[in-house]
Amino acid sequence: MITQRQQNGLSLLVLENGLLRVELAPALGGKFTSIYNQQLAKEFLWHNKSLTLEKLAPGADYDSNFWGGIDELIPNDIPEEVNGIVYPDHGELWTTALEHIIEEDRVILTGMLPRCGLSYQKIISLQKEAPGIDVTYKIKNTSGAVRHFLWKLHAALQIATGDRLETSATTGEIVYPESSRFPTAGKFAWPEIEQVNVSVVPPQNKTMDFFYLSGAEEGKMSMISAGGDHRFSYQYDKAVFPYQWYFASYGQFRDHYTAILEPATAMPVSVKEAAAAGQCSVLEPGAAINTSITIYAGGNI
Repeated sequence: MITQRQQNGLSLLVLENGLLRVELAPALGGKFTSIYNQQLAKEFLWHNKSLTLEKLAPGADYDSNFWGGIDELIPNDIPEEVNGIVYPDHGELWTTALEHIIEEDRVILTGMLPRCGLSYQKIISLQKEAPGIDVTYKIKNTSGAVRHFLWKLHAALQIATGDRLETSATTGEIVYPESSRFPTAGKFAWPEIEQVNVSVVPPQNKTMDFFYLSGAEEGKMSMISAGGDHRFSYQYDKAVFPYQWYFASYGQFRDHYTAILEPATAMPVSVKEAAAAGQCSVLEPGAAINTSITIYAGGNI
């Protein structure tokens, strides 16, 4: 069943199957605003309760407007010039309004990213017999020129002490050592730094982690509860998203206590640097990426 409701003047689409109740905002780049498991009575997504869900102008600062939920970052993260185009903070999609069509049990979202000239489509449906969300994508380069870019999933999750990130990645690397719990660690064998298992969520202690993860054998990234009774997972094509980023604030970043799972097509954060290293998405004029992901939000089975 798909219905609509209003929140602060925004139209939200609501998908329900008796297992999940999922809400998304077409006007906010198709952001998932809620993933609520009805059997567990659990909301999986983190929300910044000090902010109002609202439509922001292109070029807005992301961090000060970080409401939570699931965004996607295209075509960049940090503001920078790529292929002669100056891109705004955290890319174009999160401030781009998408058109939507409801077809029986699925939602089709489409739009154009005006600066990079990438057309964006995602089709969302709920699985019938499991607490899963199937999402199918097509991203096409309509610009007439080569495009180098980052595409990153960005799920901000509710966390508790003892929750654990599960991944088959073998190598971690500190991003921004100046703000890390482990400023001198550099690259390390995941998940241990200085005899600390950094896959385990600590108490809210005014610290933060930000890692690049690589070497994963499968396209899967999960957060498992401390008691082992529920999990949130991304499953995806590792050929499309070869890297994993993991950002977690335990109170250091604006007093937030959340972990963000980020399968990514590029590494490092600068698209220009990633392009120079051959580590980012590249589309020739007229070429497209067609792929799908599954989000699971339920018991740890």
